[in-house]
Amino acid sequence: MAIAAVRPAADSDVDEIVRIQADTWRVAYAGILPQEALEQLRGDQARAAWADAVAAGAGSGAESYWVFVAGEGEWTVGFCAAARYAGREDRDIAEISALVVEPRWARRGHGGRLLAAAAEALRAAGSERGRAWVPETDAATRGFYARAGWAPDGAVRTLDTGVRTVREVRCSGSLDLVLTGP
Repeated sequence: MAIAAVRPAADSDVDEIVRIQADTWRVAYAGILPQEALEQLRGDQARAAWADAVAAGAGSGAESYWVFVAGEGEWTVGFCAAARYAGREDRDIAEISALVVEPRWARRGHGGRLLAAAAEALRAAGSERGRAWVPETDAATRGFYARAGWAPDGAVRTLDTGVRTVREVRCSGSLDLVLTGP
């Protein structure tokens, strides 16, 4: 049996992060995001953005960033990006900005381990609650967050993709996670 683990991302992980996001989103969001946007996930700008995110590492103070990768054996199977930053009225925001596990590695606990690592980092930085924005039509991801004890909190936003709009719901909950089910 291969060993599954989560660790902070390194520069050498950027190409795998780009590949995992592009491959997974191409399938998961084919009817949600325009093809042009999905194709850009493999471009130089996407790679540069992920390289910058990985290089930012765990910051200190009010704003901190983390990127974690999940592995099983020799394979990189998923990643998670999290940030803590200042919000309005002196409230901090702890956000999961991306959590992606390749479908062929799904339902093996990688998503839960990634979310737990991000939650631990966010708690250590002083946050108690987290949030994530999820396309309203993405029932699988909303179900994943529900199993972690997070629920839609009533906030919605609409993103303009240039071709269509995508409505997202905000899921939020305690960073003291309760991970249940597969």
